[in-house]
Amino acid sequence: MKAAVLTELNKDLEIRDDVGLGELGPNDVRVKIASSGVCHSDVSVQNGTIPSGFPVVLGHEGAGVVQEVGSAVSRVAAGDHVILSFIPACSICNPCLRQQSYLCEQSGPQAMAANFRIDGNPVAGMTGLGTFAEELIVGDAGVVKIDSDVPLDVAALIGCGVTTGVGASINSAGVTPGSSVVILGCGGVGISAIQGARIAGASEILAVDTVDAKLEQAKHFGATHVTKPEGFEDAKNAITGGEGFDYALECIGNPNTIRATYDAARRGGTAVIVGVGRMEEMLQFSAFEFFYGDKTLRGSLYGSSNVRTFMPELLRLWRAGKLDLESMISRRIKLDEVNEAFRAMQAGEVIRTVIDF
Repeated sequence: MKAAVLTELNKDLEIRDDVGLGELGPNDVRVKIASSGVCHSDVSVQNGTIPSGFPVVLGHEGAGVVQEVGSAVSRVAAGDHVILSFIPACSICNPCLRQQSYLCEQSGPQAMAANFRIDGNPVAGMTGLGTFAEELIVGDAGVVKIDSDVPLDVAALIGCGVTTGVGASINSAGVTPGSSVVILGCGGVGISAIQGARIAGASEILAVDTVDAKLEQAKHFGATHVTKPEGFEDAKNAITGGEGFDYALECIGNPNTIRATYDAARRGGTAVIVGVGRMEEMLQFSAFEFFYGDKTLRGSLYGSSNVRTFMPELLRLWRAGKLDLESMISRRIKLDEVNEAFRAMQAGEVIRTVIDF
């Protein structure tokens, strides 16, 4: 079958048509991919921000149709439509039982599974998925069943960016009605965070980005104010009287913007770091400012969401017209065009490119 394979750091993906699959285990599911979003985290593997072995089949935001299930699988059956979850939710480990399935203990084993075959050798998929392939095998904890009438290109976006961004606002930050929110970075995750803040009832939502086109898009999805970084202080003063925002979310993964996000939150406010930074990059805070600011600073992994309940909730919001997923799809491509999709995303030309298989 055809798949897009990363063979080494900072190289274009290689489109191959000779990639196979391994054996289906008793707890495994074989899925035919219908659509896959091209997410910035794919680029983060390509450039080394997210560590990975090589070769690896990229892609982690996708949806498709179950083709075959292992003998012990009961969650889904052949013919079911599913969203792929790059963090599994096994429902039985301690984090899952604590309602923190985004920390599921099966994440490591899923990520290390090598279910593809190239020249007879085992090859892993990104986060144990590899949605830049026509089919994949994953443990049943990594799929979420959805209604068959949901378009699979729409469903694919929920596999990463939408769950991460909307969840960051609703679950991680806990945005409240009438509050003020600032979101740094208006890519797919940032746009989703804006939608999450709008859905949660924020009265003011400031979007910050360096690209004019992204700021215009942010308005469509719910931002009440937009600015480039150089205009941030004026915008903060106008919106909050200089106090700072109730909630500040960083959707970039850069030490400078992470620091700026903490500073943007008011005293007693909340700063949430959603973007993925490099392991070697460090931040510095004074010992006094944590005490004095009385702020909450936290990370957000997969929108702090239980995918088994949150993904269906997102689809209900979409059905109700409160979550705009279709407008997030800027371009549709075939797999052969994936390297161009990476370039367009890094240039700020798209919110999401979707690969249609």
